[in-house]
Amino acid sequence: MQVDERSKKAKNVDEWLPITSSRKAKWWYSSFHNVTAMVGAGVLSLPYAMSHLGWGPGVSVLIISWIITLYTLWQMVEMHEMVPGKRFDRYHELGQHAFGEKLGLWIVVPQQLVVEVGVDIVYMVTGGKSLKKVHDLVCKHSCKDIKLTYFIIIFGSVHFGLAHLPNFNSISGVSLAAAIMSLSYSTIAWGATLSKGVQADVDYGPKDPSRTGMVFNFFSALGDVAFAYAGHNVVLEIQATIPSTPEKPSKGPMWKGVIVAYIVVAVCYFPVALIGYWMFGNKVEDNILISLEKPTWLVVMANMFVVVHVIGSYQIFAMPVFDMMETVLVKKLMFKPTWYLRSIVRVTYVALTMFIAICIPFFGGLLGFFGGFAFAPTTYFLPCIMWLAIYKPKKFSLSWCCNWVCIILGVALMILAPIGALRAIVLQAKTYKFFS
Repeated sequence: MQVDERSKKAKNVDEWLPITSSRKAKWWYSSFHNVTAMVGAGVLSLPYAMSHLGWGPGVSVLIISWIITLYTLWQMVEMHEMVPGKRFDRYHELGQHAFGEKLGLWIVVPQQLVVEVGVDIVYMVTGGKSLKKVHDLVCKHSCKDIKLTYFIIIFGSVHFGLAHLPNFNSISGVSLAAAIMSLSYSTIAWGATLSKGVQADVDYGPKDPSRTGMVFNFFSALGDVAFAYAGHNVVLEIQATIPSTPEKPSKGPMWKGVIVAYIVVAVCYFPVALIGYWMFGNKVEDNILISLEKPTWLVVMANMFVVVHVIGSYQIFAMPVFDMMETVLVKKLMFKPTWYLRSIVRVTYVALTMFIAICIPFFGGLLGFFGGFAFAPTTYFLPCIMWLAIYKPKKFSLSWCCNWVCIILGVALMILAPIGALRAIVLQAKTYKFFS
C-alpha cells in the first residue's frame, strides 16, 4: 500500500513539473520551439563573425556547423526513447543513462545550466539593446539619452509575468510569435542590407590587422557561430511534450518538426551572414541591425521583432532551468509543489539574470565565450560521445568515423573560442563603467 501511495505522489510531482506536466504537443510545436530556441541573437552576429573568419573559412564553418548540428540533433531525437517503455525527458537523464547516475549528472547539468542561463543573460542584453535602438531612432533629437540599464530592466520586467506560465505547451503561443519574428527580422536584416548596397569603402581584410588580433578574433568568431546553433540544450525537453506510443513513437513527429526548423534556420542564417558581410565588409557591427540606420521605420520594426523573439527565446531556455530548480526543491528538499514555491523560484531567476545582464552587457564577447565554452560540448560533441557509449558502433564504421570527426571538431571549438572571446571581453571592459 505504501509503495502505491509513493508512486502516486511521484506521479503527482511529475504532473506538476514543467517538462513532464503536458504531453499533448503536435509535431509543429516542436518546429517553432526549435526555431525559437535556435534562431536567436546569434543570427545577428553572423556577419560580424564572417568579418573575422573571411570568405573561405567563414562559409565553410557555417555549412559544416549546419550539417554537424543537424546530425547531432538527429542522434538526440533517436536516443529519446531508445529504452522500451522509458523516455529520457531531460538532457541529464540521457547523460545518466550513458555515463552512470552520478557522473552523468556532473557531466551534463553544469554545461546545460551554463548554456541556458548564459543564453538568458545574453537575451536580456539583446532585448535591452534592441529597445534602446528603437528609442534612439524614434526620437533622435527630441529625447534625452537613456542608459542601457533601464532598457534591460524594461525588457526583464516582462518575464516576471511570463515566467509564471507552467510548461512548454503553455508558452507555445509566445514561441510561435517568436519563431515568426525571427524569420521576419532575419529577412529584414538581409533585405535592408542588400538594398543599401555594397558600401563605398568596403574592405574584406581582417578587422584587426595585427597577427595577434587576427588569431584571437578568428577564435572568438568560431564561438559566435557555435552560439547560433543552440537548440540541442532544450531538444529532449521539447520532445518530452509530444505524445508517444509503441506504434507511434515521438521521434517521428519530432524529427518532422526538426527538419522544418532547420530549413528555416538555413533560410535565416546564410543570407544574413553572407549578404551582411558582402555589403559592410569588416566594418559590420556585432549586431547587423546596428549597422543599418535607414530606412528608420524598417530598422525600428526589425528591432521590435527582435524584442518579441528574444522574449520567446528567453522562456524556451528558462523552462528547463525552472524544471531543474523545482525538481531539486520538491524531490530532494521535500518542499510541497505549490504555486507560491514556483513563483518565488522563477521571479528570483529572472531577477538574477537581469542583474548579471546589467553588469556585463558585452554582446559580442558574451556570444563567443558562451558559444565556445558550453555550446560546443552540448551541441557539437556530447551527443556523439553518448551515441558511442550507448550504441558502441563498430570501429571505423561510418557511424564511428562521423562521431569522432564531430568530437574532434567540437573539442577544438570548445578550447579555441573562449580564448578569443575572453580577450574581446577584456578589451571592452577597459572602457566600461558599471551600470552605464
